[in-house]
Amino acid sequence: MGQGTNGMGGLRRGGFRLAAYAVCVDDGLVLLAHHASGDWTLPGGRVEHAEDPFDTVIREVAEETGCDAVVERLLGVDSRVIPAADARAGVEHQNIGIFYRVRIIGGRLRPEPNGEVVESVWTPVPEVARLRRSSLVDIGLTLARTVPATGHVAPVPVGGLVRH
Repeated sequence: MGQGTNGMGGLRRGGFRLAAYAVCVDDGLVLLAHHASGDWTLPGGRVEHAEDPFDTVIREVAEETGCDAVVERLLGVDSRVIPAADARAGVEHQNIGIFYRVRIIGGRLRPEPNGEVVESVWTPVPEVARLRRSSLVDIGLTLARTVPATGHVAPVPVGGLVRH
């Protein structure tokens, strides 16, 4: 997994995160969350210990956007490795993302209280390409558009407006 040593002669292991993400597309609009970092992403986040990812995505949508959601279907699973040079902690990091197609059934969009999401916005899908965004957005939109039988899409190139 990780490269380097832990200072005691052993290999240093990288970070690992299991997360669930909501792909909410309705009438040509996608629901995006705007992080304080400036990047746009999909609503979603870390699966807590003993939590079902299905429940995680519903919880994360409520926490980050203020909206109530229902899961319509599993879209796929993505595994990506963020090199140490690009990772926040400076250690290689693997993110396993479970993507669900989700429908909003109530609530009102609002910033995340005491959180990192400063706003959530329904965004026309063609405008997404002009946003500084997480690669998760492109992965989620590709899964929603193609619904591959395997639940897997090719890795999204990172660079320019697309971030890890």
